[in-house]
Amino acid sequence: MNVGIVGLGLIGGSMAKSIKHRTAHTVWGSDLDAETMMMARMCGAIDAPLTDENLTQCDLILIAIRPAAAVAWVASHADGISPSAIVVDLCGVKRTVVNGITPIAERCGFAYIGGHPMAGRERGGFTSATDDLYAGASMILTPDKRTDMQLLDTLKHFFLDIGFAGLTFSDPEEHDRIIAFTSQLAHITSSAYVKSPEAQRRRGFSAGSFRDMTRVARLDEDMWTELFLADADYLTRELDVLIAHLTEYADALKAQDADALRALLKDGREKKAAAGGN
Repeated sequence: MNVGIVGLGLIGGSMAKSIKHRTAHTVWGSDLDAETMMMARMCGAIDAPLTDENLTQCDLILIAIRPAAAVAWVASHADGISPSAIVVDLCGVKRTVVNGITPIAERCGFAYIGGHPMAGRERGGFTSATDDLYAGASMILTPDKRTDMQLLDTLKHFFLDIGFAGLTFSDPEEHDRIIAFTSQLAHITSSAYVKSPEAQRRRGFSAGSFRDMTRVARLDEDMWTELFLADADYLTRELDVLIAHLTEYADALKAQDADALRALLKDGREKKAAAGGN
């Protein structure tokens, strides 16, 4: 299979490395950064650059750039995409991207489905990309009524082959609602938490808890601003819920109310147990 990858940062670069490490597929890639393209060629993550000429030969096109750029790329390259190709975007929000790309796919006749690999690192770029980033991860897909089973079967085998543990099916609305809580809220909380003046004086006083809370504060502010604003309705709702709960803890502490504080902590422990996971 000929696979085209648009964007060779952490997500697209890891896709390229995983495909070349685990399968016999041909990978053509593109990135705006010339140094990234050179590194991708030198390490064998791509077989050749993705061009207007070989775009027509792609069986699968993975778009791993920011949401607005992804829609713009499809709009400007749609006429060069084969009607038999499958296009999957890998953006962290789905409503704006799916709403932007779906009409283009319908007009030009190629298959399109929204996707979101649930894997990442706090550092981005091709130099952080690895061939095992997706090992054991979940791949979210957002099929709609036009998506046929053959397409899903093809994508299932492809993503499992490159290391994903399984597929999760959703719709753009549900995806954005849940991801506001599981991912975006954590990034905002981490960014806010590390702004305390004590963060600069914590050396010798911090361990795993501080490291876990601050890890994702090392983010790409341009990318995350776009993601946050695209999901602002659900994200602000989650922020309001978090702020309300934090206020309960603050009120109990200010009142020196041990019973209230103990009840809040017990409730949190039990909810974590019910939620499962690490």
